[in-house]
Amino acid sequence: MSLPLIAITAGDPSGIGPEIAVKAASDARVVAVCRPVIYGPHTAEALEAFPAGRVDASSGRAAHAAIVAATNDAMAGKMAAIVTAPINKAAFAAAGFPWRGHTDLLAELCGVPDVVMMFWSEPLRVVLATVHIPLAEVPGALTHDRLMTVIELTAREMPGFGYAAPRLAVAGVNPHAGEDGLLGREDGDVIRPVVAEARARGIDVKGPFPADTLFVRASKGEFDVVVAAYHDQGLIPVKLIAFGRAVNVTLGLPIVRTSVDHGTAFDIARKGIADEGSLVEAILLAAKLASTRRAPGQHQPSSSPGR
Repeated sequence: MSLPLIAITAGDPSGIGPEIAVKAASDARVVAVCRPVIYGPHTAEALEAFPAGRVDASSGRAAHAAIVAATNDAMAGKMAAIVTAPINKAAFAAAGFPWRGHTDLLAELCGVPDVVMMFWSEPLRVVLATVHIPLAEVPGALTHDRLMTVIELTAREMPGFGYAAPRLAVAGVNPHAGEDGLLGREDGDVIRPVVAEARARGIDVKGPFPADTLFVRASKGEFDVVVAAYHDQGLIPVKLIAFGRAVNVTLGLPIVRTSVDHGTAFDIARKGIADEGSLVEAILLAAKLASTRRAPGQHQPSSSPGR
């Protein structure tokens, strides 16, 4: 039986990405379901060209090059999916890149206008309506068009994860979902009408609900996925109950892309103690998702993974 080729980008070479990429590529669970191929500096010799544990422009450029190469190969059908180790936003900025993370870079490389960041775990799944923006900018970014795009894209993609009729819930942006306007008007003026419109289009979505109880309800099985208003609102509950096991997935791309639920961890870079668990989970999910698509990147098992 052929196994899918999965591209693993090593991430920022000044962080833990190369270490966890090498560890994950040789994990027994990984090699049982795919043939991993590492992109970017990851050998001891190659890493000598980059400082350990600090922001560096050359590291940002190397991380970017690996992402571009892996994405191009996936778009060309040479890889069935890509799995990304963490990059550093400050290193990207030092290198002069405008992207704040993988998600917006991948959207540009794949030529798609709209993508959604989802964090997947068995107990809880969350998508983010807004991502890497200051908290003060969140209300203005929660527009009708953005919320509708996130809801529709999530509903369209969830069947690929095994949810044929996904149940979505939208978190309110204000305490108590605005308390009928007493604690903010965004929930009633923007979110509620979008939810009603999406329901009229046939999507099983409800809300806005107070965020302080919604994630508990979802983790107990009442909803399949939660639409969070902003970054920390969605990621705190996911990381609280599934840190190290959650997987970052980009919805809306023409390729399968998953990633870890953590950052570059400069403080432990090249100390040999980084935990590859989240990257392993990301690879396993990528292999599973690739099997549900017509993934052209297939390869017969060989004696050793990686490159």
